[in-house]
Amino acid sequence: MWQIQKLCNCGSCSEEEKHILPDEVPYPMIELAEASSDPRWGKAPHERTIEEHIQNGLVIVDKPPGPTSHQVTAWVKQIFQIQKAGHAGTLDPKVSGVLPVALQHATKALPCLLLGTKEYVALMRLHGDVEERDIRRVMGLFIGDIYQIPPVRAAVKRDLRIRRIHALNILEIDGRFVLYRVVCDSGTYVRTLCTDIGEILGTGAQLQELRRTRTAGFTEQMAVKLHDIKDAYEFYKEGDAEPLKKILLPMESMAQHLPKVYLKDSAIDAVCHGADVHIPGIVKIDENIAKGDTVCVFSLKGEAVCIAEAKMSTQEIAGAKNGAAFHPLRVLMPSGTYPKMWKSKEHM
Repeated sequence: MWQIQKLCNCGSCSEEEKHILPDEVPYPMIELAEASSDPRWGKAPHERTIEEHIQNGLVIVDKPPGPTSHQVTAWVKQIFQIQKAGHAGTLDPKVSGVLPVALQHATKALPCLLLGTKEYVALMRLHGDVEERDIRRVMGLFIGDIYQIPPVRAAVKRDLRIRRIHALNILEIDGRFVLYRVVCDSGTYVRTLCTDIGEILGTGAQLQELRRTRTAGFTEQMAVKLHDIKDAYEFYKEGDAEPLKKILLPMESMAQHLPKVYLKDSAIDAVCHGADVHIPGIVKIDENIAKGDTVCVFSLKGEAVCIAEAKMSTQEIAGAKNGAAFHPLRVLMPSGTYPKMWKSKEHM
């Protein structure tokens, strides 16, 4: 019997199994204005202290089978002695793998990860004998958009939903056991996927074991076991911060897969108070943004300002001099980080 553990990047996949995923698509930038950032305000993420990372960072936990995602998050909160922590993408107790846990203020950025894809390695057990060619044919039918109803025990409303399977690669077949890799949209139930494959094959099937190997841009090679996080924190308390520096990631890393917008210093505080992002305040922008897309807005130092919805496409923004280009959905930066350079209505 297999036991799913960490997989290496061995390059064994054939060319047809290699896919460019939404999280991996590069976003070329268009520069709309020339500007620089005043060093007196804000701070680049890589310049933050350990204490600031604990307030505005995250750790990628290698969740073991057994505890719930909530329990793992609670242990992380206890290790760092903080008041708030949250995880992205619940894993069932028996499932292991990548579990991003945000600390303190970084929990505001967790919705970014819901817009990224997830990757799993799954072991499926068929209830009857099936020819290998039939297994491969049927599993190939599930690549693309599929319909799913969440399982009964899921903590969500059991409505019909559409999710996309970006890749479904068989790694090994041994009798009735099928080991495969799946890349899918957030919110896809791999257990339900196994059941559906079994129904099409006519034998029935069930998920035997499951490991999440990637969430958005966070891979299992970045994941750290709980006891290593505990050890790194204790070393930090004793004066050695290096192990903890390797574990803590900035909040901004949760938005690495989203289209990006960069603002002038003068535009930032207004956005922190909930104002729309207007074209005169934009310095550069990803060239492929469409109206309705979710983007992350940054300062020129690389600090996350907000998650926003595009009210205009890149082409429309580049061709206009004024107008509201993005509407903030969630502000990530505290107001006052940059000076107020805007007038409120009562002073206009």
